[in-house]
Amino acid sequence: MTEAVEYDVVVLGAGPTGENVADRTRAAGLSTAVVESELVGGECSYWACMPSKALLRPVITRSDARKVPGVRRSVQGPLDTKAVLAHRDGMTSHWKDDGQVAWLDGIGARLYRGQGRLHGPRRVLVEGPEGEHRVLTARHAVAVCTGSRAVLPDLPGLTGARVWTSREATSAHEAPNRLVVVGGGVVGTEMATAWQGLGSQVTLLVRGGGLLPRMEPFVGEHVAESLTEAGVAVRTGARVAAVNRPDSGGPVTVVLDDGEMIEADEVLFATGRAPRTEDIGLETVGLEPGSWLAVDDSCRVDGHEWLYGVGDVNHRALLTHQGKYQARIAGAAIVARARRTPLLETDRWGAHTATADHDAVPQVVFTDPEAAAVGLSLAEARAAGHRVRVDNYRGRARMVVDLDREILLGVTFVGPGVSELLHSATIAVAGEVPIDRLWHAVPSYPTISEVWLRLLEEYRDGGDGQGG
Repeated sequence: MTEAVEYDVVVLGAGPTGENVADRTRAAGLSTAVVESELVGGECSYWACMPSKALLRPVITRSDARKVPGVRRSVQGPLDTKAVLAHRDGMTSHWKDDGQVAWLDGIGARLYRGQGRLHGPRRVLVEGPEGEHRVLTARHAVAVCTGSRAVLPDLPGLTGARVWTSREATSAHEAPNRLVVVGGGVVGTEMATAWQGLGSQVTLLVRGGGLLPRMEPFVGEHVAESLTEAGVAVRTGARVAAVNRPDSGGPVTVVLDDGEMIEADEVLFATGRAPRTEDIGLETVGLEPGSWLAVDDSCRVDGHEWLYGVGDVNHRALLTHQGKYQARIAGAAIVARARRTPLLETDRWGAHTATADHDAVPQVVFTDPEAAAVGLSLAEARAAGHRVRVDNYRGRARMVVDLDREILLGVTFVGPGVSELLHSATIAVAGEVPIDRLWHAVPSYPTISEVWLRLLEEYRDGGDGQGG
């Protein structure tokens, strides 16, 4: 027997993005159902942001302390790995979602556990854990917030090698003696930092010429230098050709394309993400299973007035804070359309249109040192046709200035504690604050925010002359 229930809004996926969509629609009085096949709270809470930062915090704190006279001799010993992992377990609520479920209940949203699939326009079929079926009909909107998953390359031997993805890397219950990390992006560099600090001997294999290639080149250079000093073997230009592990278990062998073999206890592949849309019924509404969802600036899927793609699934910015931002936008748009209120871009808050997921996306990489950036890099700004100049501060900070409008297009920092500088940069970029006004935003002395003064002085005095 199939139960049929009607709601104003149905949300597929109960990660931070789905939770925020539900929060906005419930606050406006719309009845809302949320469908989740795993844990309420999603990737961020259990396998990404929360556990990874719990692993990284002690490593970076010890590294910072070792740089302080009078303290460094007190922190030369190894970390208490068991204590770090126990704290990580606590931060993930031991992979139980009771608290998140209680929160959903508290806002008045109805949770359905099971696999949710679109079943034609405005309909979601839910297959529950006991095989029960329910059809949920949405009067106004269905929001797809199913996130993304790790992608594994098609390599000989990989299927049976029991390799790590980001999930295993953040939830492992002991430090492997030898860990190979494949990929030099955010996950690869953060996990290399964490597990080297927790006692593993880490080899980082990067196919290209440097780390963190989506940021300014000097960022990857500084992070690679620091990882090397910490004991990580950083190998650029290294292409993996195969992976082998005996069926009986034991070490895993990574084979490079030149025939070199590297033996390790575990290997982590941090080689990209794909949308979790392969099994959610997209074909029933004329969309391709497994595809990214093309959306407008209200996160509504192109060609479907009732369907929204929010967060990672729309491929705009695969970051938790951007997913939550889009959820606020989508929630406001769903409510306005349900009430037949026009969506005006002139709305005082811009509440219905996503603009901060285009050219003002902030991101922090929690390596040692930290890397933080918002907006366009120099290469991106030039590729977009802007006439720009860059100004640097000791190679660890850069701002990209639009010479025609005298505003910032992008800012990048690398160094201890720079994550706390990023929001000021985000305000400057998103708010298009004129350079001549930034000069009057006086940084407190002596704080790291004085880097702003140095960058602005460099710009006033002529900078490095890199126009374009």
